[in-house]
Amino acid sequence: MHKYSHLAASIILLLIAFGCGSENNLNQRAASGDSQLPSVFAIQDEVIVQEPVPEPDPERRAFFGDLHVHTTYSFDAYVMGTLATPHDAYRFAKGEPIKHAAGFDLQLEDPLDFYAVTDHAMFLGVAPEAADTTTVFSQNEFAEGLHDINAPDNRGLLGVPKRLGAFRDFIPNLVSGIQEGEVDSEEILEISRGAWGDTIRAADLHNDPGRFTTFVAYEYTTWSGGLGNLHRNVVFRDSDVLPAVPFSRVHSANPEDLWAWMDGLREQGIESLAIPHNSNGSNGQMFKLVDWAGNPMDDDYSEKRIRNEPLVEITQIKGTSETHPLLSSEDEWAGFELMETRVATNLPSEVEGSYVRDALLRGIALEQGGVTNPYTFGFIGSSDTHTAAAEVNESNFVSKLGLLSATPELRGSVPFSPLVGAAAGLVAGNLTAEVDGQRYMGGSSPTFGASGLAAVWAEENTREAIYEAFRRKETFATSGPRMRLRFFGGYDFTPEMLNRDNVVLEAYANGVSMGGDLVADGGRAPAFLVWGLADPRSGPLQRAQIVKGWVDAEGETHERVYDLACSGGAVVDPETHRCPDNGSGVDLSTCEAFGEGDAQLRSVWKDPEFDANQRAFYYARVLENPTCRWSTWDAVRAGVQPRSDLASTIQERAWSSPIHYYPLDAATDL
Repeated sequence: MHKYSHLAASIILLLIAFGCGSENNLNQRAASGDSQLPSVFAIQDEVIVQEPVPEPDPERRAFFGDLHVHTTYSFDAYVMGTLATPHDAYRFAKGEPIKHAAGFDLQLEDPLDFYAVTDHAMFLGVAPEAADTTTVFSQNEFAEGLHDINAPDNRGLLGVPKRLGAFRDFIPNLVSGIQEGEVDSEEILEISRGAWGDTIRAADLHNDPGRFTTFVAYEYTTWSGGLGNLHRNVVFRDSDVLPAVPFSRVHSANPEDLWAWMDGLREQGIESLAIPHNSNGSNGQMFKLVDWAGNPMDDDYSEKRIRNEPLVEITQIKGTSETHPLLSSEDEWAGFELMETRVATNLPSEVEGSYVRDALLRGIALEQGGVTNPYTFGFIGSSDTHTAAAEVNESNFVSKLGLLSATPELRGSVPFSPLVGAAAGLVAGNLTAEVDGQRYMGGSSPTFGASGLAAVWAEENTREAIYEAFRRKETFATSGPRMRLRFFGGYDFTPEMLNRDNVVLEAYANGVSMGGDLVADGGRAPAFLVWGLADPRSGPLQRAQIVKGWVDAEGETHERVYDLACSGGAVVDPETHRCPDNGSGVDLSTCEAFGEGDAQLRSVWKDPEFDANQRAFYYARVLENPTCRWSTWDAVRAGVQPRSDLASTIQERAWSSPIHYYPLDAATDL
């Protein structure tokens, strides 16, 4: 029933309560001097105080959000049991509780600042329509596997086989029906138009300039021939004029066609950007050095790509894509929350071409070879939740798979009971794993991380200001905590400026912020200002770092990680460029952290190996003290030992977008 129908019904009931002749009754009361309405209308003492919208801040403020959220309109989310709508998703982001598919509440400790629902455009909204046996569409034979799949009596463990069958069969059978003419494609489009329209309405209804920002968005879901993940989220700046249906894989599997579509919309005044995600599962295809057809990249390709894809999602639940130990052997923190398989498979994902730092290096090497760099992107994080809500907090994490990850056993962090484990091993041995003599849920789910968040520096919390931050790449990513990270580069920065009240305004005036470009200045070495602030609800900071990548005269790429600020005022070793161990750790029997850390770390740093003639990039990374990983929290609460093949602790972190340095001979191309 429409919400206004509920309102009308309530009014009718009130009129009935007053008596069928309500107008006469009120007139009689007035005539008798008894003109007071029933007590339901009694004057209330409470008042509503609307907080004033903050004024734009010239120093810019950090705003946190999630740009990767699936609801009931995504086929996979619906099959996982998710019934939450885009409206529910935005209510969650604003701090309200919503229901998980398993019936418990999901609620943030603190509201987010911005949010975007990004349901899969491919067959958007089709699954709920197929499951509802009262619809004409549900009468198609291919829809039978979805009938009443989320009925109350089908939401337990016994319903899992039906869900797995739906994952396996529904989309292939639907595609086959379309190809054979058994399904009217216009009927599919009509369903998707309705879901897309509701997505737009939800974003507009919940957008509250100055307080909470929504973006109309969706996911473009495609993959390479070898099942390499090539997914992107497309985010629109405005909502007054939008395409009737979003561009999806049913239009083209080639991301270059997506960019051409976006360029065409831009010519009509419809501005958008695309954000690749899960490059870690792309099997080397996300950041390859050739185009879709296998031709070497040229300027036209590179310019089109970076124009439409200024950002990349560096971390999310299905793994962190910063780098890999095989690519960054001297980075002790390179193995953070890796998912090393192709998405939704058990197939290994090729490392080269799948990680962001490697892509940055590839980009500057291409540029040195005379081709426009397609990989000058900034960083964000997001969740990729399929429950409309994500608590990316290690102690409260319930993963992203709805009913399929609703318990510690299904998440793979706690072993099955002996009876269930034995049955699972017989019935679905390929989906389980034996560790230390006990049977656990296997697959990729145990490798999922409680990550991440997108963050921007913007003057105010509005679509316009936040979208402009996306475009200038003044963005950073976190693995979940709301730590704040500043990063500037300039030629006149000094350590003394850190003591001045106007340090941020000075940095903006005399340098560039994260996402910017530095051009050579007569051979002078630039200085970089890094300032990390801990999340009060999370762990203290252990160290602040700069990651540098460069290409030498022979075209060879290199990278190095420098510690530049240590907790407790410790000094960086000038030979190893590392902070001393600060003695922090975790009691794994209780998940209680110990050891000292800092509420903030900041420094002005100069590259000790700077070469004015080398192209380079720099980005900041800050790390917390170790804390329990979500799987360890699950084990501690269950009274069992943490699973031995998973990391027991992690170091939460944040990454700034890179600043690129250009020698004088390259500056003319900017």
